Amino acid sequence: MVRLIQEQKLEHAPTLNTVIMVERTLKKVDESIITVAELKRKLPKQVNHNTLKVILEYLEESNKIAVSMKGITWVHNTNPNLRRAIVDGIRL
Repeated sequence: MVRLIQEQKLEHAPTLNTVIMVERTLKKVDESIITVAELKRKLPKQVNHNTLKVILEYLEESNKIAVSMKGITWVHNTNPNLRRAIVDGIRL
């Protein structure tokens, strides 16, 4: 998987600004699930489709988004109480 990203980066390497723009857009989405087409429409600037795919792969591998057949969902949560509850929680 990492090799695929490395090969794609040679062709369509996103800039840090583009990655941050996609992250911010996904965080602000009102719906719980958004399709790639809807995401493209909501982005403040146009992004090449292959570049967007590389960004979405990166965000999924870093556990910031979940990608399913229905679309993309932002799942990253920085709430310290939630993180503590997960670490200290009881396993079922």
